[in-house]
Amino acid sequence: MRKLIYGMNLTLDGYIAAPGDDIGWSVPSDELFQFWSDQLQATDLSLYGRKLWQTMSSYWPTGDQRPDATPAETEFARRWRDMSKVVFSSTIDKVDWNTRLVTGDAVAEITRLKAEDGGPMDIGGATLAGAAMRAGLIDEYVLATAPVVVGGGTPFFTALDSWVNLNLVETRTLPCGVILTRYETRR
Repeated sequence: MRKLIYGMNLTLDGYIAAPGDDIGWSVPSDELFQFWSDQLQATDLSLYGRKLWQTMSSYWPTGDQRPDATPAETEFARRWRDMSKVVFSSTIDKVDWNTRLVTGDAVAEITRLKAEDGGPMDIGGATLAGAAMRAGLIDEYVLATAPVVVGGGTPFFTALDSWVNLNLVETRTLPCGVILTRYETRR
């Protein structure tokens, strides 16, 4: 059975985007970028909701070809482009860059993918991850908490029908002030 990991940058008050889908609050740093690149390298399959897919696919397919790309950005772009991805959407009809589109029941497909043999999967996008959370499919949460409060926007955690008990696996502070925490779901 595969492990499903939900991780994103978020504000201290728990938002992955401020109102208007603004992510300008994010703390850019080489250490944080390298952390996410290492996470990506350890991932066998990435699952995306439509909005996050459109954000990622508008930049990363050619991110390594930009003249100002850092070595870490170049490495991330290549890893992202080459890895297998699944996008869940009923409003787009085409995806590219080693990506498969799923238009049906996301929870059923994620459940099927988890049951397969293979390495870890990550999931991104508030709506998609929220559905997986409510279905009890998330095995690990990775939070990169920035030292900023935005007061509203798109929450990292969704409303749940029941509690999810977690075990702290790791915590560390990056020089930029971002606190990385990893929690495993206690089953």
